Amino acid sequence: MVPFGGWEMPLSYPGGTLGEHRACRGGAVVFDVSHLGTVRVTGPGARDALQRSLTNDLNKVKPGRAQYTHLLSDDGSVLDDIIIWWVAPETFDVMPNASNTDEVVKALRSGAGADLAVQDTTSARAVLAIQGPLAREKMKDVSPEAASVARFGVKEFTFDQYRCVAAGTGYTGEDGIECAVPAAAAGAFWQAVLNAGVTPAGLGARDTLRLEAGLPLHGQDIGEGVTPLNAGLGWVVAWEKGDFPGRSALVAQSEAGVTPLLHGLRTGGRRPIRSGTEVMLDSRKIGYVSSGNFSPTLECGIALAYLSNRIPVGDTVSLSVRGTEVEAEVVDLPFVTKS
Repeated sequence: MVPFGGWEMPLSYPGGTLGEHRACRGGAVVFDVSHLGTVRVTGPGARDALQRSLTNDLNKVKPGRAQYTHLLSDDGSVLDDIIIWWVAPETFDVMPNASNTDEVVKALRSGAGADLAVQDTTSARAVLAIQGPLAREKMKDVSPEAASVARFGVKEFTFDQYRCVAAGTGYTGEDGIECAVPAAAAGAFWQAVLNAGVTPAGLGARDTLRLEAGLPLHGQDIGEGVTPLNAGLGWVVAWEKGDFPGRSALVAQSEAGVTPLLHGLRTGGRRPIRSGTEVMLDSRKIGYVSSGNFSPTLECGIALAYLSNRIPVGDTVSLSVRGTEVEAEVVDLPFVTKS
């Protein structure tokens, strides 16, 4: 157990991080991700308030769907990356990262009118993420309703007479389901998932899985001083929908030329690459590693790195790994596609 974002979280279970990682790629695992926030936004003005506050466009989806989006500061930095679950026509569950819930609540309430309620419901529920190519098959024994939720769909279901919400979302690159369960039912739901043959997994495997999938981590790959354009996430910015915080800064950045840019790097050896490692080209520093590790699937070092130059895929750069210069190839993201 380790401290994480003000919570005590499991780093790994007795099977170990490598076993948990491989269980997700080849079967099904369950993560307790209750540290993620839930901010319930309700009322006739809910949709418009989210449109004004966040980067993506809710016109692209409808009730019963989920959407990835960003909350930006005025300079375009990513204050948080968020999943929105559109539960019902006037009900949204906004899912911020662990340490950012208060900031998201503040941002949404700042533009709230009488027709809008913003409530932090994090402490009232647990969120369990069942991930892997066999996740849906295993979940049929727990809840056929939850197991049938579409990819990026949102569906209410009942477990042991408790109303729950499932979303076809996750953070591993695999198929899967995230289930928000009332706190009173969380222990029983967790046990039912384990009884269905799902392997428990901790933060260690969650990090290696999301890195293989090329998914950014807030506070490490995105955050202060990093915009969606730096991170290669321009698709999450709906330019045409109108104004939102940070939009003018993104326009200026786009016109001036975006630098640095996020790249994927892969080494030939098994040594893990650590965040903060300098990236060199022709003996000149051109950037740094924001996230790096050993890839259990590829059995080599992989990293996300911000580089001042746009380096073509297939070219090589050099890294200093524990005092040894190591060549790394620039590769497309994700490093690993879903099983």
